[in-house]
Amino acid sequence: MQEIGRLRELTFRTAGGGTGKAVDIDHYDTSEVAYKQLIVWDPSAKEILGGYRFHVCDETNIFLNGEIQLATAKLFNFSEKFLKDYLPHTIELGRSFVQPKYQTTNNRVKALYALDNLWDGLGALIIDNPEKQYFFGKVTMYRNYNQRARNLLLYFLEKHFPDKENLITPKIPLETFMDREEMKTTFVGGNFMDDYKILSRKVRAFGENIPPLINAYMSLSPSLKTFGTVLNPYFGDVEETAIMITINDMYKKKVERHVSSYLQRKIELGKRKTIALSDSLKRLIKKYHH
Repeated sequence: MQEIGRLRELTFRTAGGGTGKAVDIDHYDTSEVAYKQLIVWDPSAKEILGGYRFHVCDETNIFLNGEIQLATAKLFNFSEKFLKDYLPHTIELGRSFVQPKYQTTNNRVKALYALDNLWDGLGALIIDNPEKQYFFGKVTMYRNYNQRARNLLLYFLEKHFPDKENLITPKIPLETFMDREEMKTTFVGGNFMDDYKILSRKVRAFGENIPPLINAYMSLSPSLKTFGTVLNPYFGDVEETAIMITINDMYKKKVERHVSSYLQRKIELGKRKTIALSDSLKRLIKKYHH
């Protein structure tokens, strides 16, 4: 946990966020209902490339002493409908990172490997928790990201991935000073892909790219929901947007890519365990027959 905390802080501080402490470890990592850690491990280099922390929600671990035990609850209000109909069926994700040495600017091949394997980890969570229906968490943007490009991105997310049920709202919404009329006349594509091309072109004109993790989430499911954006004073004043993915709506090619490999390994492991158990039983029967 100390090494995860060190790498998280190094990664987020390098990008313009972080806690300001030597390690990024908080009570969500250590409490009675602590989050678990999912990591990408490089066996040859013997080091952690990246990771998530996650919390598999159910009726027994959402509340403690009357308070919601989720990191997002500090920044966002949850409706009764969300608490009742969604949260008990949810895996909350947080603190996604790929350490600087393995990011695209430093090592493109290993960066793609690390991010792809993070998604394999999410596939493993789906297999190991088949009753869960949603992934929920936050995506982060940093204050050094061009604000006009940021506004284009936030408007695009709001237009194409809205929260029509008012499930979640920011406690203190980020003040963007966005010109909504200008945005309406900018995004005139007839569908998601046309607007995405406009977004990509406009963002690049401001010297930015669409953040890789946001790109990845948008490519996971057409029913992605976004819930507004807040300024996070607990984490270097980064800007965070709450999102939710319906697992059953994930694109088939994504499921096959990130779920199938882990499922196949589980099946093979199960076969080996069955064979080992069968051999043990045969030896036991043989012993008693003698």
